[in-house]
Amino acid sequence: MKQSVFITVLIVVAFVVSLLIYMFVFGNPANFKGDAAGTPANIFGQIYKGGPVVVALLTISIMVITFVFERALSLKKAKGRGAIEPFLKKVQNLIQENDIEGAIAECDKQRGSLANVLRLGLERYQVVKNDPIEGEKKLAEVQRAIEEGMMLEVPLLERNLVALSTIASISVLVGLFGTVLGMIRSFLALATAGTPNATELSTGISEALINTAFGIFGAIVAIISYNFFSTKVSNFTYMIDEATYNMMQILTVKSK
Repeated sequence: MKQSVFITVLIVVAFVVSLLIYMFVFGNPANFKGDAAGTPANIFGQIYKGGPVVVALLTISIMVITFVFERALSLKKAKGRGAIEPFLKKVQNLIQENDIEGAIAECDKQRGSLANVLRLGLERYQVVKNDPIEGEKKLAEVQRAIEEGMMLEVPLLERNLVALSTIASISVLVGLFGTVLGMIRSFLALATAGTPNATELSTGISEALINTAFGIFGAIVAIISYNFFSTKVSNFTYMIDEATYNMMQILTVKSK
């Protein structure tokens, strides 16, 4: 599924789910005391009083949770099967033994992003090793294949990180928008009533604070998730760079 299609479907589904939660969970009559003002009886009723902006904030929260699970599963898949250190040691030993086919087979078994990059380099080396060209040119071809592999794998590791960063900013802004609406409602109630109406004022202020809290919560989760996964991707990318460098060193010695 293309990335744009995935995000579009996610937005639509998250909005529908959020609307249903807002109407039938938070808006359940059991969450209110039943008086004329509809005074909330619990936290769900309080959230419902946050107004329609709560739907947008719920949508954002569901998107953040979805992206977090998607990134966690993707990075787990990118690590491949088994521990990486024994895999690297075995591949390096096979290369030193000139068993390129065996090293490629190990990469196929591991199936991680690192293994994919190494496999591309080894496959290119296998193609050019018997060509009547200089050793440096052979290594340049292998390096080019590795760089092509990096260009394919790294974007997959970084997918949706920008979305998490964007959501962190949007969540705060949407929360502030709800806050402003709540304060406007409070001051309109004050202006039209002539005398302060505690119920109307508290409703508007409650709406403002609920939206602020939801917006900040969504931003906190998005920022923490973005920083966490960015660090994971950086460390994994560094591991790929280190592994390919070590492989190139071995191939350089063998090409002399």
